Amino acid sequence: MYRHFLKPPPLSRLAMLLFVIVPVASWVLVKPVRVLAPTLAGVTCPTSVICLDDVAQLGAAADLYAEGTAFVAARVGAFGHAPRVIFCASEACAASFGLGERSAVTVGTIGTVIGPRAWKPYYLRHELIHQLQAENLGTIGVLLKPSWFVEGMAYALSDDPRAVLAAPWQGYRAQFNAWNAGNSLPRLWALAKDL
Repeated sequence: MYRHFLKPPPLSRLAMLLFVIVPVASWVLVKPVRVLAPTLAGVTCPTSVICLDDVAQLGAAADLYAEGTAFVAARVGAFGHAPRVIFCASEACAASFGLGERSAVTVGTIGTVIGPRAWKPYYLRHELIHQLQAENLGTIGVLLKPSWFVEGMAYALSDDPRAVLAAPWQGYRAQFNAWNAGNSLPRLWALAKDL
């Protein structure tokens, strides 16, 4: 009489859970996931790699993107694929991607959201370095690396002009710089895999 409690759910229920409910819940609750389909979040994608909420800002966004990707490729390593960046000129756009107090966020190799305060070369470089970390170390691999490495690398190698960062970022940058002293790019990535 209690056997029906031990039966696994029918395949159709499991499929519904995995393919409908989980993605919808993720879309609603984990807003950075919206990077997967930015046009559904209300932005326009005039190119395959640049999306924005204000198309009048396309020139500025394209200039930042060109400078950022060239800088990171030369300084940190080449991208395996062109990174997607969503440029939000408004707070409403930033909120739709769940930025909150953050200036920007990167979701693995899927893409980056740049908020209104982050339309500066070093902010974009910082986030592009996070995308490159995910390409080289894997998204899960980056999550398992020490914070001083992940954030310290992004602050140090983006040429962030701020002499003093808030805690703990300043310490992370100093620790990364000490760890990375004298490393070449190939060596940096090889050593990073062993962290």
